[in-house]
Amino acid sequence: MAGPLPIADPAPADGLLPATAVTDAATRAFGVYVHVPFCRVRCGYCDFNTYTAGELRGVSQAQYADQAVDEIRLAGRVLAASGAPDRPAQTVFFGGGTPTMLPATDLVRMLRGIRDEFGLASGAEVTTEANPDSVEPEDLQRLAEGGFTRVSFGMQSAVPHVLAALDRTHDPARVPLVVGWARDAGLDVSLDLIYGTPGESLDDWRTSVESVLAERPDHVSAYALIVEEGTKLARQLRRGELPAIDDDLTADMYELADERFAAAGYEWYEVSNWSTDATHRSRHNLGYWRGDDWWGVGPGAHSHVGGVRWWNAKHPAAYAERLAAGVSPAGGRETLDAAARETERVLLGTRIRDGLELASLGAGGRREVAALIADGLVDAKNALAGRLTLTRRGRLLADAVVRRLLYSVIE
Repeated sequence: MAGPLPIADPAPADGLLPATAVTDAATRAFGVYVHVPFCRVRCGYCDFNTYTAGELRGVSQAQYADQAVDEIRLAGRVLAASGAPDRPAQTVFFGGGTPTMLPATDLVRMLRGIRDEFGLASGAEVTTEANPDSVEPEDLQRLAEGGFTRVSFGMQSAVPHVLAALDRTHDPARVPLVVGWARDAGLDVSLDLIYGTPGESLDDWRTSVESVLAERPDHVSAYALIVEEGTKLARQLRRGELPAIDDDLTADMYELADERFAAAGYEWYEVSNWSTDATHRSRHNLGYWRGDDWWGVGPGAHSHVGGVRWWNAKHPAAYAERLAAGVSPAGGRETLDAAARETERVLLGTRIRDGLELASLGAGGRREVAALIADGLVDAKNALAGRLTLTRRGRLLADAVVRRLLYSVIE
């Protein structure tokens, strides 16, 4: 089970936002995230808010689309009553869990609810995550016909023993099939990888990277495995049932991936993300990294509008009960002060290829730039042009770079 939600202020039952949250909202992009919390099997490394059939305690997956549409309608009422301008959704992202555990018709129905309530901008990006063993050709065709433009497959690895360590259930041979089916349906394709799994060698990782490149997806994500407390994986490592994770090997894996992706024509645009060109970047995720507005639908989903962040009740039963009672499903809320917003701006802006304007940093942060260049962490040419962007070494040490730049917050 996922860990507890953050401790913060109680969220109002009507969900209304303070006036400060909608100030200048017309200048910010708006997206919608839909959390589908169902999985066939709980992966040992996962601490997301997800539930297998045995953990649902009478909650019906068949009713979930109706509940999500109820929240979408509530979102429209709350934003209008709070004074937010009408904004069509620029991006929609269905994540989980495994969204494709639900019928494609349910996903399309939820997307239709978003379109009816907010509208979709021309050329809107609409993505769903999927496991390779959770879709058939007709599912992907229905999604494309219903307005989806993109599918992100959780490949994670091409090596059976690595998948087994992660408790992933799909056959690696299925990945080329689902990529082909998605292409036939007219969907853009992203493949997601995880590296640094206990017992994974550099050669294992090379096999996964080359397998991805053989499929020529539009987009690739590669995330270092994070061991979260309370997960099965954390317990296995603590008991010595799996070999410890080697940080130096994990760094080598990142460098190998970045080298191979670059050689194959992929550009990095965020520390853990690459695309064939700028048009195939994940615009939804860029909205998170740039501090835009989004409404998160579903149990445990997080939302952000103008520096106000809130999150829904975690369990699907509690979520459904609040909606049935006609109140906001939000369980907690926080309003970020100026220092917190600046910290997030630096933290997230540093991670993306566009980087940060040097002039936007405080005096302390600007003083650090020369030393960061000397340490090989920041691109010197871009810095001379007035922008701070990370080198490959800097991406490996992004957290350390941010800590040094955050002198700009405290001065």
